[in-house]
Order: sequence, then structure tokens, then C-alpha cells
Amino acid sequence: MAFIGGGLNRPSSRDTAPGPRFVVFAIISIVCMYYDQRDSWISTLRYYLQATAYPVQLIVGAPQALWHWASELSQTREALRAENADLKRRERELSIAAMRFATLEHENAQLRALGQAMAPLVTRSQVAEVVSLDLNPLKQRLLLNQGARSEIFNGQTVVDARGLLGQTVRVGPWSAEVILITDPEHAVPVQLVRNGLRSIAVGAGNSGELLLPYLPVNSDVKPGDVLVTSGLGGVFPAGYPVAVVTGIKRDPVLLLAQVRARPLATLERDREVMLVWFDPKHPAAPATAAQAETLPQVTLGAKQERALADAAEGAAEEAAEPPASAEDAPKDPR
Repeated sequence: MAFIGGGLNRPSSRDTAPGPRFVVFAIISIVCMYYDQRDSWISTLRYYLQATAYPVQLIVGAPQALWHWASELSQTREALRAENADLKRRERELSIAAMRFATLEHENAQLRALGQAMAPLVTRSQVAEVVSLDLNPLKQRLLLNQGARSEIFNGQTVVDARGLLGQTVRVGPWSAEVILITDPEHAVPVQLVRNGLRSIAVGAGNSGELLLPYLPVNSDVKPGDVLVTSGLGGVFPAGYPVAVVTGIKRDPVLLLAQVRARPLATLERDREVMLVWFDPKHPAAPATAAQAETLPQVTLGAKQERALADAAEGAAEEAAEPPASAEDAPKDPR
């Protein structure tokens, strides 16, 4: 009993009042939040931490890179010849299309009574390699081997040979993180090529699917329709290919249709992507082109809010006077 009594009288760490420690940590937290709000020193700390973590990310992605290298070595000579012939054919097709677009741009400039053709929208492009790929239902991201040292900035457009991939969200000195268009937190203002109908494409958390949740049930949309960027929101310029409509489900009870689309970009197989710079003086340039030099660290949340607000307003104008039914929808005179 004496031992038990002595044990009970012995001071325990659990009996120490947490009040003083809570006050100290609360004061430290308030001071940190104050200086971060005024000087943004946490962003600077994150910048250097990302630089420190980059070698570890390279090591983690090394097995995948080694596997791709071994797979390339295992290709036969005939397969390489066929791929080379296909690339040459695509190059000729793209050259013809580029010449046609240049002609159309020149004619458009003349129709607008401009003295000369407009300057090209894209002033610079740079190829970057994919270091690692994170594709899961909650997060769709890429890590590139180019960063602030290569003048990469937050909100920069990222594309591949087929269409839009996404935009940069975190930029370190030697690396940059890209949020893909299929990320559940990402939204792209889009437009149907066939009839000009505008809406918003939202990521579904699946690398092969996008959702268009804001189209009325009687919207004139069909499987096979091509979606391009509408230019609203000030993030992406108009005309970049985004996706192809794959399925539509119309429920008469619901006001909105359930539209699904497949991204044109090969999100899972891209090993190299392209970062694009736009001329801020061009009429079709996004707002991020003008902010690239003055505000290189624009947050994704602000841009996405502006994009959603502008695109939703445009979609609302398109759907302000929808036809009474799908049969009454206006048909293409062609």
C-alpha cells in the first residue's frame, strides 16, 4: 500500500496543465501568420523546399524513366521506320494546316481594316520532360524538369501535339508542377466547334474523361463534337483543342444534361510537353500573358475563380433562350 500510495502521489506528465503551452504556440502561430501575410515568406520557404525536394523526385521517377528507356531499346527497326514515316506524314499535314491558318489570319486582318497581318499569338515555346506523373481520382498532376530558371511562371499554358494538357500551379527553381485538365479541381471554359455553344469542362478525376455539367438538357450537342478553348476567363487563349464529346445522357426530369468528353491530349503517355508564351499585345492573348512579368506567382484559386465566373456568364448567355425541346432546336442549314 505504501508503494501504491507513493506511486499515486508521484507527479505525472499527464497532470501538467496544457494552458501555458497552448498560449505559447498560439502566439507563435499568430506571429507567423502576420509575417506571412505581410512578407509572403512562407511562399519563399516553399520555393526553396521544392528545390530541395527536386533531386528526391528525380530519384523516385528514375525507375519509370529506366523502364521507358529499356522499352525503347526493345523496339524493332521496322517499328521505328513505320513511326518515322507516320511522323513525316503528320508533319506534312500540319505544315499544310499551318499555311492555311496563316492565310486565314491574314485575310481576317484585312477584313478588320488592319494595315498588316496581326503578330503571331505564340511568341515562344519550350519543350520540357515529364519527371513524374500522379494520376488518381483526387489529384491529376505532372512534374516537369523546367522551372523558374527557364522563366516558367504560374498559370502558364501547357500543351502537347494533340491538345491542351493544363497549366502550371507551382514553380520551383528547376521544376514545375502542372495541374491537368482532368483534375477534379480544374475547369476549362470551352466552346463547341460545330455551333459555338459555350460551357465549362470540369475534370472527372480520370485521365480519360471530362464532364460538362452546365449544359441544359435540350442543348444542341452530339457525340463526336469537338471542344476547344473559348478564350473566356483570361487563362487560355481561344481555339486550343480540348476534348471530343463521347456520351450524352438526357433525363427529362433534370434540367441539365450529363455530357462526357474524352481529352485529346495523351495525358498518360506524354514524356515531353510544351510550355507556351503568348504576346501580351495580341488581341487573343490571355490575361496571364500580361501578368507573366509583373505577377509571376499568381495563385491558381484566383485564376480559376475568374475563369469560372466569366465562362459561366458566357454559358448563361448561350442558354438564356433555349428551344422548347430537342426537336425544336435549330438545325444546321448545311
